[in-house]
Amino acid sequence: MGNEPLTAHQLRRRWRPQKLALLEENPDRPICIRLHRAFSWLARCEADFDTDPDIALICLWVAFNGLYGQWDEQRREPEPDRRSWGRFVDHLIAIDSTGHLSSMLIAQREQIMLLLDDEYLSSYFWEQPSGMRASKSKKAKYDARTWYVEKKWRMILDRLLERIYLLRCQLIHGAATHGGRLNRSSLGRCVKMMRHLLNAAFLVLIDHGA
Repeated sequence: MGNEPLTAHQLRRRWRPQKLALLEENPDRPICIRLHRAFSWLARCEADFDTDPDIALICLWVAFNGLYGQWDEQRREPEPDRRSWGRFVDHLIAIDSTGHLSSMLIAQREQIMLLLDDEYLSSYFWEQPSGMRASKSKKAKYDARTWYVEKKWRMILDRLLERIYLLRCQLIHGAATHGGRLNRSSLGRCVKMMRHLLNAAFLVLIDHGA
């Protein structure tokens, strides 16, 4: 996998042979529906990637949510996000025999460390903002150095997604200003990282998930 994520068009082309084979067996295969929806949101993001990062991050998370979201049959409601994406990430790691995810995490290590060093992406910091909490919120960055050595990809992905999710929630729930200048740096990093993460997830599903 190269350093630049594939476009929605390129991913669709890569997926097409597997999709056609699956649809011959069953026209309602869930993975085909999920990827179709996710590709549509990725394509929408591409129109705003450089001009409107707020909208780009929302579109990227909708695409990701289209892949991981699950329905709780007993409660008759969607399962909690963290539980759903945790299971999804476990599944991706289990089937990723060519290392799309680990390769992405290694290639993007510098950017990941910047995200883990950003107190404004830490829920712990926002519970009671202070200099002390800002310092303690950076613990994940130091932990991640060990996780890289020990190849604990699940731990890195968990912390990374938690931080991107916090900004996603601020946008979706009205706790951030559209185009606001205060979160531009954090937002820009989240958008770029989410693009790489989503690309790796697509490649695992296309190459190994059918």
